[in-house]
Amino acid sequence: MRIAGTGIGQGVATGRVALMPEPLATPSDAQSTIGVEAEKARSVESLGRVARALEERGATAGGTARDVLEAQAMMAEDPTLSDSIDELLGQGKTAERAVSEAFAAFRDQLAAMGGYLGERAADLDDVAQRVIADLLGVPAPGVPELDEPFVLVARDLAPADTALLDLDKVLALVTSDGGPTSHTAILAREKSIVAIVGAADALSLDEGQTVVVDAAAGVVVADPSADEVASAEARIAERAALVDAPATPGALADGTAVPLLANLGSSKAAQAAADGGAEGVGLFRTEFLFLDAGGSAPTIEEQRAHYVELLEAFPGKKVVVRLLDAGADKPLAFLNDAHEENPALGLRGLRALRVSEDILREQLTALAEADKRTSADLWVMAPMVSTVEETEYIVGLSKELGLKTAGIMVEVPSIALMADKVFETADFASIGTNDLTQYTLAADRLLGSVASFQDPWHPAVLRLVGEVGASGARASKPVGICGEAAADPLLAVVLVGLGATTLSMSPSALADVRASLARYTLDEARRLAETALAASGAAEARAAVTAALESLKETHS
Repeated sequence: MRIAGTGIGQGVATGRVALMPEPLATPSDAQSTIGVEAEKARSVESLGRVARALEERGATAGGTARDVLEAQAMMAEDPTLSDSIDELLGQGKTAERAVSEAFAAFRDQLAAMGGYLGERAADLDDVAQRVIADLLGVPAPGVPELDEPFVLVARDLAPADTALLDLDKVLALVTSDGGPTSHTAILAREKSIVAIVGAADALSLDEGQTVVVDAAAGVVVADPSADEVASAEARIAERAALVDAPATPGALADGTAVPLLANLGSSKAAQAAADGGAEGVGLFRTEFLFLDAGGSAPTIEEQRAHYVELLEAFPGKKVVVRLLDAGADKPLAFLNDAHEENPALGLRGLRALRVSEDILREQLTALAEADKRTSADLWVMAPMVSTVEETEYIVGLSKELGLKTAGIMVEVPSIALMADKVFETADFASIGTNDLTQYTLAADRLLGSVASFQDPWHPAVLRLVGEVGASGARASKPVGICGEAAADPLLAVVLVGLGATTLSMSPSALADVRASLARYTLDEARRLAETALAASGAAEARAAVTAALESLKETHS
């Protein structure tokens, strides 16, 4: 049996299944026997204990995990939730039942929003389970403790559990729920855990059943043959050798340099990425700094401190910071929280920043101040740019406020087709393949029913990448790739053949992509790109390039 899902990274693992315990049952709706004030004291104490425990776990885990768990701790003591719990306690409910109902109502609100906030609904479920378990005096459901290594299979995994997984015991992670932007996926990438999320039939696997988890293919193979297990074990050994090998600058077989950069969402993860071989940062997402700030934008001083920490990890190296990309799946109350029928096509990215230019100016000022205090080579770029006029606006404003290198993200077909005009103003362009694919194929990247269209291998997407690459070459301006497509070792070669000069990805993907690029010359990369462009669809492009590689292997041998 084969179970399909979304693979996180390029890893593979094989082992026996361990199923995550089922969550606690919904507390009884029986009336309290100890009174409102006593129940309120119980709930406040439990919420506080859970918040402190999450903070302690975060401090132990560090990196992105710390940010995620600190955000969960804030959920546990959120004033709105506390007010809702108090209201339910006033109706005579027990603390357990009030916590369950209040968190469930807030969870449903987040789930209805979809996107980034929808993915956070599972985090609320975890906090509620921990509080209820504390109130009942029982252990919170968590990762099973077994003597032998295992493949963990769950409906989804709480951030607090993912952050502290024992990597000597957990060979791989498979979830039936979640997507590529869930905290499970984010933390799995950061910790280089072999993982497949959104594998709908995962819970049909049995305790102790042997499986091969192939993240590269996005497939779980149940009851694999001896040959399939042997193949997986050979790939595991090969990848281990790649990861352990000394990191070298990214380059093709003929010596053509292709710097490999990191995608980061937190300044706290910068040093680890640098230590892991990243040659700089190709995408620093600043929206998480704003999302965690509450009801108002972070001050210039607060932003500057984060940017300095980031830049200090990469002295003398390129660091590309994306300006606030709010809207769509990441609405902000102080910027653009108005309801929109189709937010992916609405007031997001640079469009939202122009409406609230004070926030944009403050961010650019904080970046310019951080740049003066460090030796990194800071570049800034604007998201969701769709016209040449927008390009001229953001580059001009960036230079006015003291930033020396300013460019744009290419996520919209219109700006890709106008790339020659863009490079008359912009110092560089960076292609966000996730959104470029979404807008080219008219398929919401957060909507599971059209997920099959969200494939950057599609020749229509690749043609747009080629347009930007060719325009950049004519203007002698850099063209980066900062979408998840760059983390695909095979597609990375094609993207370089289309004119990409740098590739940026999750740090865990660096070793695989570095090894893949080193196998091919620039001429070969260009021929593989032509092969992909000649295909009629995404699957056909991938298959054609794979077949062409077999011919190249014979030539090389």
